[in-house]
Amino acid sequence: MLICCAAMPFSSADPNDEQCLTHLSESLQDPFKNLQNWTKDTFANPCRGFTSNLQGATCNNGRIYKLSLSNLTLKGTISPYLSNCTNLQALDLSSNALTGPIPSELQYLVNLAVLNLSLNHLSGPIPQQLALCAYLNVIDLHDNHLTGTIPQQLGLLVRLSVFDVSNNKLYGPIPTTLGNRSENFPRFNASSYVGNKNLYGYPLAPMKSKGLSVLFIVGIGLGSGLLSLVLSFSAVCIWLRVTEQKVENEEGKIMPDY
Repeated sequence: MLICCAAMPFSSADPNDEQCLTHLSESLQDPFKNLQNWTKDTFANPCRGFTSNLQGATCNNGRIYKLSLSNLTLKGTISPYLSNCTNLQALDLSSNALTGPIPSELQYLVNLAVLNLSLNHLSGPIPQQLALCAYLNVIDLHDNHLTGTIPQQLGLLVRLSVFDVSNNKLYGPIPTTLGNRSENFPRFNASSYVGNKNLYGYPLAPMKSKGLSVLFIVGIGLGSGLLSLVLSFSAVCIWLRVTEQKVENEEGKIMPDY
C-alpha cells in the first residue's frame, strides 16, 4: 500500500508575537535602514523552530526568545505592545536614540531576565511595575534622562545581579535593598548610581558639600553674634570706666567760696 506523506508546512507565527513585532516596527524609526527585513511578511513568520528569519531576533521553539537591536541608530519610542512577546527573555535596545518613557506594560513580560535600555534618550520615571518581572537578572538603564525616584519595589527582585541607573536625573534616597545587599546577594556599588545629582544614600558618598555649607553659614552667624556681643560688652565697660573717672574727678575738686 502506497502511503503519501505531504510535507508539513511551518506553522505561522504566534499572533501575539506578530502583533508585538508589527507595533514595535511602527514605533521605531530606522534612518540607516538597518532593519531591512522587518516587514509584515516576515512578522507573519519570524521563526522556523529555533531559527529566526528576523534580523536581531532569536527564536526558541517557534517563539521570539530574544530581541537584540543595539547600536543601530534607531529613533522613535518603545512600543507598549512589546508586552505581547510573552516568551521574550532578553530585550536589548541599547546605544540608540530612543525617546519617551519606559512602558509600564513591560510588566507582562513575565519571563524577562535581561532588560538593557542604556545609552538612549529615554525620559520619565522607572516603572515600579518592573518588579513583577520576577526573573529579571539585569536592569541596565544608564545614560538616559530618567527622572523621579528609584522604586522601592525593585529591591524585591531577588535574582537581580546587575543594576545600573547611573547618569540620569534621578533623585531621592537609594532603596536600602538595592544599596546594601549581603549574604548571598551582590552589593551594588556606587558606579550603579553616580551621575544623578540629587540621588543620595549608600553606597554613594555622603553629600558633604551641602552639610558643610550649612555648618559654614551657622558658624558665620554664631561667630558674628559672638563678636558683636564682645564688642558691645567692651564698649559698655569702657563707658562705665570713663564715667567713673569723671565722677571721681568732680568729687576731688575744691568748691570756691562766694
